[in-house]
Amino acid sequence: MRAKDVCLAVGVDPTPKHVEGARARLKRMVTRKILTEDEPGIFTLIPKRT
Repeated sequence: MRAKDVCLAVGVDPTPKHVEGARARLKRMVTRKILTEDEPGIFTLIPKRT
């Protein structure tokens, strides 16, 4: 999912300011091993281990 799509999903205006903020938060989640960024700008959840 792209940062712009995340903004639209949570009901935030997809202006460049909000999209860049969302992208920064998504990148932070990648470093915390919550998301992966398989392709530049495409974020996905990491499957839970059981």
